[in-house]
Amino acid sequence: MKKAINVTGAPAAVGPYVHAVKTGELIFLSGQLGLIPETGVLPEGIEAQTRQSLENVKTVLEGCGSDLDHVVKTSIFLDDINDFATVNEIYAQYFANEFPARSCVQVAKLPKGGLVEIEVIAVEK
Repeated sequence: MKKAINVTGAPAAVGPYVHAVKTGELIFLSGQLGLIPETGVLPEGIEAQTRQSLENVKTVLEGCGSDLDHVVKTSIFLDDINDFATVNEIYAQYFANEFPARSCVQVAKLPKGGLVEIEVIAVEK
């Protein structure tokens, strides 16, 4: 059984999809750009977009009954792999307890000209 979830306080989806899908105790989040929820605008720079992307992930997880401590897998999509070290520094501040498994790749282009997009798989609290 699966349940589609949209969360108040997270940026609206930029396509025909939902914020997350819950199946059993697993929660699959759609990729989160660094969009500011109130405006739908991307802040300037990789640091600001990474922080906002992670804040958006955090908001969606909380709306699904989970949190960053329950993330088991992350996938990070970068516009420029040269931003890897900067993203890692910020990422480490959000996953302070135990790091989840992770993939990080450079992609040709992200929606809305984003510099980073982060998706996660988590379990319920």
